Amino acid sequence: MTALSLLDRFADAILRYRWPVLGLAGAVMLAVTAGAGFVGVTNDYRSLFDEDNPQLAALNALEDTYGPSNRALIAIAPANGPAFTRETLAAVEELTEAAWKAPYAIRVDSLTNYSHSRADGDALIVEPLVEGAGALTDADLERIAKTALNAVEISGRLVSRDGKVAGLVIDFALPDNPDAAVVEITDYLNGTLDAARARDPGIAYYLTGDVPLNRAFADATRDDLETLAPIVFAIIAVMAAVLLRSLLGTAAIVAVLMFVINTTVGFAGWIGTVFNPANSGVPIIVMTVAVAHSVHIVETTLAGLSRGLDRNAAIAESIRVNAWPVFLTSLTTIIGFLSLNASDSPPFRVLGNLVAFGVFCAFVYSLTLLPALLSTLPLRARKVRGGEAGFFDRFGRFVVARRTVLLWGSAVVAVVLVTGVPRLELTDNWTKYLSERYQFRQDSDFVIDNLTGIETLEYSLKSGREDGITDPAYLRKVEAFASWFRTQPEVSHVQAFPDIMKRLNKNMNGDDPGFYRVPEDPDLSAQYLLLYELSLPFGRDLNNRIDVGKSATRMTVVMRSLTSQAQRELDARALAWIRANAPGLASEASGVSIVFAHLSQRNIESMLTGTIVAMALISLILVFVLRSVRVGLISLVPNFIPAAMSLGLWGYMVGRVGLAGSVMTAIAFGIVVDDTIHFLTKYLKARGEGLTAPEAVRSAFRTVGHALWTTTAMLALGFLVFASSGFEISWALGLLVTLTISFALLADFLLLPPLLMALDKRKR
Repeated sequence: MTALSLLDRFADAILRYRWPVLGLAGAVMLAVTAGAGFVGVTNDYRSLFDEDNPQLAALNALEDTYGPSNRALIAIAPANGPAFTRETLAAVEELTEAAWKAPYAIRVDSLTNYSHSRADGDALIVEPLVEGAGALTDADLERIAKTALNAVEISGRLVSRDGKVAGLVIDFALPDNPDAAVVEITDYLNGTLDAARARDPGIAYYLTGDVPLNRAFADATRDDLETLAPIVFAIIAVMAAVLLRSLLGTAAIVAVLMFVINTTVGFAGWIGTVFNPANSGVPIIVMTVAVAHSVHIVETTLAGLSRGLDRNAAIAESIRVNAWPVFLTSLTTIIGFLSLNASDSPPFRVLGNLVAFGVFCAFVYSLTLLPALLSTLPLRARKVRGGEAGFFDRFGRFVVARRTVLLWGSAVVAVVLVTGVPRLELTDNWTKYLSERYQFRQDSDFVIDNLTGIETLEYSLKSGREDGITDPAYLRKVEAFASWFRTQPEVSHVQAFPDIMKRLNKNMNGDDPGFYRVPEDPDLSAQYLLLYELSLPFGRDLNNRIDVGKSATRMTVVMRSLTSQAQRELDARALAWIRANAPGLASEASGVSIVFAHLSQRNIESMLTGTIVAMALISLILVFVLRSVRVGLISLVPNFIPAAMSLGLWGYMVGRVGLAGSVMTAIAFGIVVDDTIHFLTKYLKARGEGLTAPEAVRSAFRTVGHALWTTTAMLALGFLVFASSGFEISWALGLLVTLTISFALLADFLLLPPLLMALDKRKR
């Protein structure tokens, strides 16, 4: 039995049993959609990383040794004057007390509760830097300002070096499921800061840190799910109505899209999917990609009605004409998205698998639900006018007549744009993942510009033995390492253990500045440390800086706002210094920032393999189904070039691409090949009927040009909506895919036909 007769029997069965088909499709959709209630949304930035990510494992090890790294940082900035006034210090003091009451808070460090040590005869006095701010004298304020700005431990961290902004840091111990805790914490902090603003209108408060970042991620995810999807849905409906000029045909497409989206999201719930900002666009991508199948089927059906066919005959013809191309385009698109399983970031794997499932659902629904639905609707033939069909007939003649100019012109444009690829810097900056419309981004920018950085490198510096951290040789090594970092232009602050020991040595020698150095006697050094620890108040101990066995200390390097590449380079220079000056002191840096810094690089490396495999598979499929090595190889040109052109243009316009660029090529390649398949299918059909290459090109434009233009316009506008996302990965991915889709249509219209006419020399 031939494939054609199978399609005829399939179409006949769908149309004959259209009501059972509609009922079965509805029942399946409703059953699967019931799982949508189980879809979760996480606000944990760690969901971006694999469990076996080595940088994440190092961060977990650091937290096991020194405690959790879940923090919020509050900047307190008086409108006029320095932070060392009674009013501002009183506000910091009050906010410090309120911070201790925050849910899950385990430590609070601020300008006012800094454990200042001083000598009183032979005694060591350790007390908060500020007590009773409202009653301070001018002399007290001057002393506090001098002490704070000269204290290397807090200057540039808890107070700006110019003394205009004060800081407060809260550490939290989050439960195993942190989502609800993050909401509780941020709600408390925002409420506390709102009350402080009302009480002190002359003081501004800014909130940042990785705990508020988690909440901002959740807000960005919710915004994308709630706002972008309806916008894309409306765009598709309006575009379909305008371009197809059939309200009933548009209604059928909208119905199929609803089935596809509901089935996909329901399936995501049944398998326990948790969305985050990196993959919250799954419904939008599925909707955008799935519409192409329906448009081709409805467009061919309406064209059949215009030629005088009755409704069922036109639908049956549409199935025969489109079943094979729709199958091929679904297959190639699925392969493209499944290649995201090579990604090093779990959310992209989830995105790839769910979109691939959604494309499969779109294929099934478009060949079953859609024809059955169309057969129940009173479709009418469109009025034949000198519109799109005439336009694409004329456009086909233009391409044939100007094929040489178009071939060389397209080649020149492609070469010019591709030369922008080397200008790209493959890097990210996680502090700028969220757009400026989010308060978190605005507050973070202020803190970075006016107080301290929020990106850190964390080092666990080993002494090699228990109680070895008070050994003078070890302290001098750590001091030298900290001093080296303080000379680096990318660094704004360094917090290192020797600073405490040097201060204690000075205190225990009558506060003589000449003794602000590492103690020479290890036993005396150990006694100083013990005395200091016994003098510290509850919650202010050194457990977050010293391990239990006193064999290692933690050094925190606060960086200025750096790209991920610059962070990796700084860490590499630090490791080179260690190898040359203190072998074995530490391994590579840990911390949230460096985990993010390595993510884009790891993802690019992992996606390279996945993208190559996907491209190879799709290329082999094209060669096989087109039954011509020559035409198959020709078809690869308009599929490979668009991604390179869009990345090149991005290199000229932006110059930086991170996670979005690492997955864009795999996503776009699976999509853009669809137009090529539809065009070549019609071209080869015309060639098989005896037309010459130029005649076959014109025939392909006449039969499929309008459908390609329609689907590309919908795809481009659908992905363009991502540009309004507040999450950088989403908007960059949307813009890059939009550029690639647009370039792909131009390549299929202006480059592929001249190539075919130049290289396909067969007479038949």
